[in-house]
Amino acid sequence: MTQDQALNILKTGANVFLTGEPGAGKTHTINNFVNYLRDCDIEPAITASTGIAATHIGGMTIHSWSGIGIRTKLDKYDLDKIASSEYIVKRVNRTKVLIIDEISMLSTNMLEMVDLVCREIRQSSEPFGGIQIILVGDFFQLPPITKRDESVKQNSLIAEVGFPRFAYHFGAWERSRLVVCYLSEQHRQDDADFLSVLSGIRANNVSEMHRNHLQTRHIRTDKLPENIQNITKLFSHNVDVDRVNNEELAKLNTERKLFRMSGSGNEKVVETLKKGCLSPENLELKIGAVVMCTKNNPKERFVNGTLGIVVGYEEFSGYPIIKTRNGRSIKVAPMDWSVEENGKIRAQITQVPLRLAWAITVHKSQGMSMDAAVMDLSQVFEFGQGYVALSRVRRLSGLYLLGINAHALKVHPEILQKDIDFKNKSDEAVKVFGKILEADLKKMHESFVVTCGGKIKTKSGGKHHLEARPPSGVNIKKERRWEQTLSFIQDGKSILEVAHLRGRKEETIIEHLEELKKIGKLTEETKNILKLKITKEQEDQINKVRLSMLLLGAELLKPIYDHFGGKISYENIRLARLLS
Repeated sequence: MTQDQALNILKTGANVFLTGEPGAGKTHTINNFVNYLRDCDIEPAITASTGIAATHIGGMTIHSWSGIGIRTKLDKYDLDKIASSEYIVKRVNRTKVLIIDEISMLSTNMLEMVDLVCREIRQSSEPFGGIQIILVGDFFQLPPITKRDESVKQNSLIAEVGFPRFAYHFGAWERSRLVVCYLSEQHRQDDADFLSVLSGIRANNVSEMHRNHLQTRHIRTDKLPENIQNITKLFSHNVDVDRVNNEELAKLNTERKLFRMSGSGNEKVVETLKKGCLSPENLELKIGAVVMCTKNNPKERFVNGTLGIVVGYEEFSGYPIIKTRNGRSIKVAPMDWSVEENGKIRAQITQVPLRLAWAITVHKSQGMSMDAAVMDLSQVFEFGQGYVALSRVRRLSGLYLLGINAHALKVHPEILQKDIDFKNKSDEAVKVFGKILEADLKKMHESFVVTCGGKIKTKSGGKHHLEARPPSGVNIKKERRWEQTLSFIQDGKSILEVAHLRGRKEETIIEHLEELKKIGKLTEETKNILKLKITKEQEDQINKVRLSMLLLGAELLKPIYDHFGGKISYENIRLARLLS
């Protein structure tokens, strides 16, 4: 699937899983979609599974957005507490589009908990309370870290579990009826040989030729060229990262300066913040040290991941001054990491947002794109670690390989099978949406904008609303949802097709049509279109139901359901009533 095809699907309001190889353009596609929404005066919620990933897309963590925070389970008390938070309720209720990036690293049941929070706050049984959900990521990337040693608490609505590991294992994924958009283009790697190596690892088909390509990049530490001594090194273990950083720091003959982290608030939460913070509790710096920024600071124009070298300290404050790779000098003052509840800070830590960066772990490199990197993959222990590390580099000539083990070339066997399924579903989506006429697709795009309360951009560059006045007492937001369903039906789509396109259950689509009938918007012509789309089996069942309604009435469905011994579904009984 191309980026343009994926963008057209996103604009319809369908729930989407956007995936593809590193460099396929997932972030670029999302940025284009976000810009489109903002042009239509719709502000999406942009989130990610981790803090580092959130900074790459200019958003916040899904944990923060949803109010779930550091919780690993939700009981009734937790859910009530989140749903009573005014600012979380406002945030969730005003959200029309929710984007979650780096879905592969989303911890176990987090997606399920977010779904629960959204449905509770929005008082809706629809997945994520009717919000368009966009999941972005690649399951060949690093999986979430799971906790297998903690017991499951029986009173939790969503309990913490150690297995299964991936987001697609949970009910929220299935209920969302996600359209899979598997991007097939490649925009990052500009080296055909290197791209072939990465594709071979991804397909679990590493050939002798691929191994030979990697062998050409093997190099001893003492043979590293002088001009790449300060290039970041990637390791699979923290102990190697700490060793290299400490060794390189010790080589500098400049004065050592220590910056200590401070913390306040709930002790357990403070400890959790410290563990999650990329800056250490005790940050040792020297002039000449290679460092990486660990937090966003728009005012000083640095982001999480900005690399630089310490060139001095401010005269009065003593804060470090770094020179970035593009030659800018930045003063890096202490910043806060905090956890809020009900608008109040529950715990907070403060530290200079820097870390030594001669070396970083593969986990922390995910999402980065580098011209060159030195890496040691001889101690890789996790499926996908080697693939993630290698795919950070744009071309083979930028790879300096100190070592590699057999596990580094392996990906998770379950993901290999799941990837085939994702590709097949994406191909199916291309066929389905490819049959939709351009004019109809445009109508779908406009209908979604209207549903979100946005404005359509005109050819002249202006904007105008497309909305009708609802009858007295009708919720305009709900009616917009109903009318989007009606538009699809009038275009000749079946109830099943509309459910697929809108990421809803068939029963929800029937409910929309029932509401439209109540307010007089389900015409005979529309009913006739619906009749053309029902199967012969449905037609026979509907005729039987109509006869039973003469005896049992049409108000209550259960007597009719019981009359047929459960052999006719509630959906078909409702459809019979709808078409009467």
